[in-house]
Amino acid sequence: MTTTIKITPGHLTLADCRAIYDGAKIELDSAARPAVEASVKTVRDIIDNDETVYGINTGFGRLARTSIPADKLKELQVNLVMSHATCTGQPMRHSVVRLIMALKVNALARGHSGIQWKVLENLVTLYNNEVYPVIPEKGSVGASGDLGPLAHMSCALLGIGDVDYQGTTIPAAEGLKKLGLDPVDLGPKEGLALLNGTQASTSLALAGLFLAENTFAAAIVGGALSVDAAMGSDAPFDPRIQTVRGHSGQIDAAELYRNLLEGSDIRNSHLECDRVQDPYSLRCQPQVMGACLDHLRFAANTFAIESNAISDNPLVFTDNGDVISGGNFHAEPVAMSSVISHFTF
Repeated sequence: MTTTIKITPGHLTLADCRAIYDGAKIELDSAARPAVEASVKTVRDIIDNDETVYGINTGFGRLARTSIPADKLKELQVNLVMSHATCTGQPMRHSVVRLIMALKVNALARGHSGIQWKVLENLVTLYNNEVYPVIPEKGSVGASGDLGPLAHMSCALLGIGDVDYQGTTIPAAEGLKKLGLDPVDLGPKEGLALLNGTQASTSLALAGLFLAENTFAAAIVGGALSVDAAMGSDAPFDPRIQTVRGHSGQIDAAELYRNLLEGSDIRNSHLECDRVQDPYSLRCQPQVMGACLDHLRFAANTFAIESNAISDNPLVFTDNGDVISGGNFHAEPVAMSSVISHFTF
């Protein structure tokens, strides 16, 4: 039976993300629709009132002060997506692409991006039918936003570029046709909402985290087996030793070793041994693995927050109609935590 993760915007857990990474289906909580549609109305009101707001009816970058006529706004958004779809290299793994798509749905569905509900539905449909946008691995602006990878993801919604359909690369337009979907008509700001964000960086970071978690678990088991194989002592795992130092990772790692070694016949045969202490590599395991655990937890907390973050720009606030530009697209929290995870393992 295939697991389905219900995306209630802003409430994805790391366990949900791992399930998505492993191939779970997704379902978008319909309770999010009013907030999404309210943000679309706020954007349309700006157009109808002839206001000039960055990202809605202006150019971008150095052209931020250039107003765009209403009849050119769709073309503006499509051109924006296409102009950033310039990544190169091998396609990202399906597991990572699934995360990118799901995290983008999660972020946009929180109702601060001015994007149509239909766009989110189409993205979910592509995901659940394993029509994955082909997103090359290389080419973005580092931690300063995932414009390139997200552009390739967004092109699939427009019927542009390629998708992977059940293991075969086909044109995106053909992929949409197989599912009975039309290319989406992007409204004001929608291309920008799809491009801006940290979902690619966060997905790659999560993939690394999941691998690190598996490696950590294997290392703990291997370490406990090594103690048994060397007829070592479990005294270094005594909770009193860990408590007086105070690091939570060390305390918890030692408990794991104690649990794994509990009841060991090998250990029991060594109780009367006159050995003063075991080799450094055995008795320092709580300190070393505990430090790794502390860093993994720090990274995991950062990635959990970012998986639910709104990293679009500008942001739409429907309570008073404000559209505010900022820098939430910057992935520095993810970048720093990814470095920590990288050096941990």
